[in-house]
Amino acid sequence: MSLAQRPMRDNTLANDLLPPTDPAQPEIEWMRQIKEGDMEAFRLLVETHQARVIGTITKMLGSETEAEDLAQQVFIRVWKSAQRYTPKAKFTTWLFRITRNLVFNEMRRRKHFAEPTDDLAEPAERKAHEPDQALLEEELQSAIQEAINNLPESQRMAIILRRYEEMPYEEIARVMRTTVPAVKSILFRARVELRERLAKYLE
Repeated sequence: MSLAQRPMRDNTLANDLLPPTDPAQPEIEWMRQIKEGDMEAFRLLVETHQARVIGTITKMLGSETEAEDLAQQVFIRVWKSAQRYTPKAKFTTWLFRITRNLVFNEMRRRKHFAEPTDDLAEPAERKAHEPDQALLEEELQSAIQEAINNLPESQRMAIILRRYEEMPYEEIARVMRTTVPAVKSILFRARVELRERLAKYLE
């Protein structure tokens, strides 16, 4: 069951959620209410950000099932950290910093159990009779995901936050606890690596 589907407290009323101080960041008000144990505010927060968190983790780990499990851990961490939360930066910066830390921990854990896989070959074999264009598109998407998966952790995270989450350099720097010039350098190296790995598709 999704965290967003957990039952609300019996005494939670719809009008408990007052308009947030900053309309651009309702999360600040939700976090204030979550500090008080408000499950309705927590549900709203999870529903608002769950898809982005799962999408980012999926691109980092390559598995949507594992991404959903890890996303649950992200939001559990948000709930447990509510008492210490202070809105010094954008809420999404804080949220993706938690996501980054848990993803990196999982990636390091998985390195001990990594095994060769030929999963990418299966779709082409299974769909050998489909039109050539469909096969080429599937092969390209698989190659892109494989290339991203093979990037070093920091490069992979930076590429995903920039390309898929469309984060500005400044926010990526805060998420990754580094500087803007460092982020640009990381992205440059990642793009060079991706171009090399995908050279045959770019000809």
